[in-house]
Amino acid sequence: MITSKIISNGILRALLTIVVIGIALLFFYKIQSVLIYLVVSLILTLIGHPLLDFFKRRLKFNHVFATIAVLFFFVLIIFGFIMLVVPLILSQGENLSLLNTTAIESNIVQLIKQITIFLEGHHIDSAQVLEQSNITSKLNFNFIPNFLNALLGTISSFGMGLGSVLFITFFFLKDRKIFMLGARKLIPNSHEDQILNSLEKTNHLLSRYFIGLLLQLFIVFLLYLIVLFIFGIPNALIIAFLCAVLNIIPYIGPLIASFLAAILTMLSNLGSDFQSEILPTTIYVLIGFWIVQLIDNNLSQPIIFSKSVSSHPLEIFLVILIAGFLFGILGMIIAVPLYTIIKVIGKEFFPNNQIIRLLTKDI
Repeated sequence: MITSKIISNGILRALLTIVVIGIALLFFYKIQSVLIYLVVSLILTLIGHPLLDFFKRRLKFNHVFATIAVLFFFVLIIFGFIMLVVPLILSQGENLSLLNTTAIESNIVQLIKQITIFLEGHHIDSAQVLEQSNITSKLNFNFIPNFLNALLGTISSFGMGLGSVLFITFFFLKDRKIFMLGARKLIPNSHEDQILNSLEKTNHLLSRYFIGLLLQLFIVFLLYLIVLFIFGIPNALIIAFLCAVLNIIPYIGPLIASFLAAILTMLSNLGSDFQSEILPTTIYVLIGFWIVQLIDNNLSQPIIFSKSVSSHPLEIFLVILIAGFLFGILGMIIAVPLYTIIKVIGKEFFPNNQIIRLLTKDI
């Protein structure tokens, strides 16, 4: 029989649960920087494991020196990246007006006027539509300077974060066996083998995935850079880098990169004649970028990703598409790693399921 005491106890337990969850969420919100450090350290650890094995097996380093060598390699890459990108943004940002919202809006207005004159000269009514739509008042140009200012701010305050991430990564790499032994004590004996095998396979596949992702971004960066150099676009390194970073977002990122490249190409040649120089150059750059994206979408990306996570290219495409519909851009970014983890867990815990056997036959 349900009494008032039971009801009141249930209400109190529900309120207590809500309070505990609220406190936990507040706690995680307060330490979000630490959580970000842990996630970045975990990614670096996954990327660093193949390097660690290389130093130990091929170069005969002991475990500690191999770990230090991996961290030194990461530090060289990070500082090389900073030394390359920051001076370029600072020295050439004024030419692109990327850090000045008023200037970039003024340049966009001037560019739209040139486009309008070009359209009117060819008797195209869309020029009147362009003026009536008052597009310059609807576009928010703050996203470009805000993005670069955030990038510079992140790099400038990166000191403490970098030290923390490298410190955590060092112990993730060095004491991996100790962490595994600790995990064994927390894992129920009935599922110990499945969980440990899942962790091992997930670590292996995600290590290959993140290395493949870096390789894909590097290939795209080089191809974008070649296109921009061919057509003599100023600030080619910055534009190629920004567009390559956008490729982290599957399928949508390259479209945004094309739009950004077109805008920055036109702004870089703003003093030239629109019809004879700006428009043809922009079209050529867009064609070059589309060729790069065609190569990336049909060759490098499917091959690298399918090989790294042992999944069919069509399978990866559908997973990213579904994740995008369900969770937006963030879902598209984390879709492949999360799907890989789910596949590994499925194979270990449900090995006799026909669907899981079909999806995990190459793992």
